[in-house]
Amino acid sequence: MEVEKQNIKMSTASKSRKSLAVLQKMKDNGEKIVQMCPAELGPVFGLAAEMVGCDILRTPSLLSLRGGNSLEEELTCSSLTIKKYREYTKVIHINYYMPTACYADKSLAVRWGANWVFYGADSMLPMGITNDMLKFMSDNYVPTYGHIGAISGWQTNATGYKRVGKTAEDAFRIFKWGYEYQENGMGGMTIELTPMEVSQAIAEKLRVPVVSIAGGAPCDGSEMVDMDTFGMMPKPASHSVTYAELLPFLCEAYMGWLTDVKTGEYPKDNHGYHMDPEELEKFKDMMEKF
Repeated sequence: MEVEKQNIKMSTASKSRKSLAVLQKMKDNGEKIVQMCPAELGPVFGLAAEMVGCDILRTPSLLSLRGGNSLEEELTCSSLTIKKYREYTKVIHINYYMPTACYADKSLAVRWGANWVFYGADSMLPMGITNDMLKFMSDNYVPTYGHIGAISGWQTNATGYKRVGKTAEDAFRIFKWGYEYQENGMGGMTIELTPMEVSQAIAEKLRVPVVSIAGGAPCDGSEMVDMDTFGMMPKPASHSVTYAELLPFLCEAYMGWLTDVKTGEYPKDNHGYHMDPEELEKFKDMMEKF
């Protein structure tokens, strides 16, 4: 008896996705890395970015963007967020912004990091992680792609969101920060709000990919948040470039549809279909007798 073999995979790894190894090869070959962050705009924007060949999608859970949620809610939403993004994007590298509370404890860091890789993330972003915690995650095969320079997120309540690396001593501190991350297993990182010369020098010195944010230096690539790309911020950041005004385009489309509905132009006869005349008569008769 011949039994049909099922298409079963023994690993969650994918040869088609842009893993950390693929990003490393891009750096080694001098190919620029393009990183986007859809923020609240969602998975459809990840789909569009993948369709044109963007390399990295960085996202927190959709719930964390709104704030005021418990850790339990955040953890549940994290898995669903990653799963939804992966449904829309099959190739782009998903760099997931881990909730800080998940790496306050080593076992939690590995537990949730591994869980989110299982759901489709390619790497974790543990913002401001300590070297010992990072090494524990790396030793337990949780891939990380992190961040140096100006800290982003809730940590800015303590540090402030400001330009860093303006003195030689502070610039060297940031380099050592990145070097120690690299040596403790981090597969790549972004660098934020550092002088162009500093960012570029660090990218050239480190073995792993270094992508710049709000610094202007070419490095191994650049990141921009979609809210900047599409001109949706009330005050544009100095590093941003608006490539399309999204809100006017959306409003124009909605207004066209709204106007057609209000004036009776939509829907037309060809937007639906008709019942068989005999069945229609029977249906009307049933309705009258009800």
